[in-house]
Amino acid sequence: MKKLFTMNAIKMAAILVLTALLGLTVPTARGADVNDNIYNYLQLLRSDFNSAKVEIINGIMKLSEADAKKFWPLYHDYENELGKQAINRVELIAEFVQAHRDGIFDDAKAKDTAKRWFKSQRDRLDLLEKYHGKIEEALTSVQAGQFLQIENQIALFIDVTIASEMPKVGSKGK
Repeated sequence: MKKLFTMNAIKMAAILVLTALLGLTVPTARGADVNDNIYNYLQLLRSDFNSAKVEIINGIMKLSEADAKKFWPLYHDYENELGKQAINRVELIAEFVQAHRDGIFDDAKAKDTAKRWFKSQRDRLDLLEKYHGKIEEALTSVQAGQFLQIENQIALFIDVTIASEMPKVGSKGK
């Protein structure tokens, strides 16, 4: 029952992110000019979502007190870096949705979107690999594998949830 609740919380978080994206304007600049509403919403959502992730991690990894002192600082660093990547991802999704709505998703936009999507996927995998290595050095290979499995499964679930709600490439905007 508890696992079902947690997965429902993760699904709800993914749907909330997508719902927010569909209603927000596309940011026009990077860095400090990123739409504050998107950033603030992501921060709020991440805090609730991260609570669910912490529950999952604690339930699976069953860290000793000594291991927890090593793991959690690394994990918080990982989450901070992942959050920065999430802003880029949100921008990409918002731009795709807006281009779809406006009926301007042409060959050039499709090429740019694909290029940026591939880069975001590489960046996410690189980050996961970096922290897998750090956790493996601090703890054990099995614990690093648990971290990798948990993060991968959650990311896949979120990706599928978001993808299932996205407009299809080449379809007409509404």
